Amino acid sequence: MADCQVTCITKLHPNSSHEHITHLGNPPTWKLTREQVIACIDEKTDTFYVLDPYTGKRADVGVVRPAGRPAFLRTYADGDWNDNLLSLNQCPI
Repeated sequence: MADCQVTCITKLHPNSSHEHITHLGNPPTWKLTREQVIACIDEKTDTFYVLDPYTGKRADVGVVRPAGRPAFLRTYADGDWNDNLLSLNQCPI
């Protein structure tokens, strides 16, 4: 099992704060679709995390499954779900 640090994300419209993330990555090593990351987490084959740029604290990436809506990814740190993924830079093309 790999423990993967996420350093960038991709959204179709980078300036939108409410748009779903389509890809996560750590160039040049890897870049995966949201669905691939969800599958890895569900299958427990890999874990993903983000490091807070100010505190250096780790926030694990988890899958959120709201009723009637598609699953999405969010970080979890200090007992709270938060939006650390959305604060990452856009991945290079």
